[in-house]
Amino acid sequence: MKIRWSNLLLPGLLAVLGAWLIVAWLGTGSLGNLQIRVPGMDLPAGGSGSSQEALPPPVAGKTIRGDGQPADLAGSWPWFRGPRHDGICHDMFRLARSWPESGPALLWTVEMGEGYASPAIHDGCAYVLDYDEQAKADTMRCLSLADGREVWRNSYPILVTRNHGMSRTVPAIIDDCVISLGPRCHVACWDTKTGDCRWLVDLAGQYGATVPRWYAGQCPLIDRQQLVLAPCGESMLIALDPKTGSLLWKSPNPRGWRMTHASIVPMEFQGRRTYVYCGSGGVAGIDAEDGTLLWDSTAWPEQFATSPSPVPLPDGRIFLSSGYNSKVGSLMLQLRKKVSGTFSPQTVRKKENESFSEKRFLAPFSAEVAFRLTPKQFNSEQQTPIYFDGHLFAVRKRGGGQLVCMDLAGDELWNSGSDRFGHGPYMIADGLILAMDNRGKLTMAEATSAHYRRLGQWTVFQDGHDAWGPMALADGRLIVRDMTRMACLDIGAKSDK
Repeated sequence: MKIRWSNLLLPGLLAVLGAWLIVAWLGTGSLGNLQIRVPGMDLPAGGSGSSQEALPPPVAGKTIRGDGQPADLAGSWPWFRGPRHDGICHDMFRLARSWPESGPALLWTVEMGEGYASPAIHDGCAYVLDYDEQAKADTMRCLSLADGREVWRNSYPILVTRNHGMSRTVPAIIDDCVISLGPRCHVACWDTKTGDCRWLVDLAGQYGATVPRWYAGQCPLIDRQQLVLAPCGESMLIALDPKTGSLLWKSPNPRGWRMTHASIVPMEFQGRRTYVYCGSGGVAGIDAEDGTLLWDSTAWPEQFATSPSPVPLPDGRIFLSSGYNSKVGSLMLQLRKKVSGTFSPQTVRKKENESFSEKRFLAPFSAEVAFRLTPKQFNSEQQTPIYFDGHLFAVRKRGGGQLVCMDLAGDELWNSGSDRFGHGPYMIADGLILAMDNRGKLTMAEATSAHYRRLGQWTVFQDGHDAWGPMALADGRLIVRDMTRMACLDIGAKSDK
């Protein structure tokens, strides 16, 4: 077969000419803004993905004033699980022991974005971080405790989509600051009076946090005038100045644990203030002074999800529970002071080139498994048990959510029988248990280890659903919510009105 050279040369010349034309075109600057596509670049601000670290945190807007006025009430529920972080109202306000057939007085109801976020109460106001779906913004709302009217609101733009609800957390109040932690791990400080945003930190972008599968459920902890958070990035825990957002200390995260839905709990042991946190791989104790890792245990790893917070108990015991996996029940840890080895921050710095196992020996405490409970004995998917009067009071997931009372050996003393609460919240106040079921039915019972005795029951939300948000109580005003509404009830004794 003969080859015609013209058939070969013509395509080659055309290719060279085409390449020359492309170079000339690029030189004109027509594609001067063209950039190489990086995975995640098309995500909105605050979206999850590897590019989130490069995105600046969103900027809050201006305060929008409402016509609400703070109530003339002095009671306080300043953060998640109340003033002592234990789910108990410790003030002396007397509560009614019975309700009329029409139920306790309903003071007000407000519409909410989908979710489970609940309020902190301070100086006659309820502060809640809602999600405004229309504005696509995390929105701090300050509501009058008297009538629910909005005193002010402020927000920052962030894209959050429905994911078994959108909002989940309870803010924390210190002095004139209210601190919020949003679904995508943005931490903001708001002025309680003016609503101005003083600072905003992105835990994902600035501290390497990974947003949990159902958004952030961790509530900010205020303790010893510091804001303590668990980003579980390079550092497991960090402490910030609540007034400025500046870093005070950070703890190590040697096992690379990630953030869960649980919150941090303070605990005293052997004269040391400790912050206890359940990360993705286990549970750890961090020194409140400087972030030193005091102990950790891998006996309680996350299995699908961890939502209940640890429950500190006397004599260095810690009760842990979960319920997302059918094999997960509960565990009791026992802290002990090590009798061998020495510990000091200086020693750790000298040994910083040693292996992790050698460093860990320097920790002053150990955490040992005291006992485990099967899911049939006790488990909890969402809510945190309450330690009261030497016993544990909690709602067990298995069997539809019976309220149970256990001794500290894990033995059941009683259960609520046919009264079932699903995943609903509960608290203790003035010797009473207040518990709500999934559909918004509120039950009042005696808080005693002797028996289960119901005193009252009333449906707060007609056609309610997913009424899982934590309760808040101050001055006899009980705030509860379902997926889309928040309500305030007057449950005070008549003699106190």
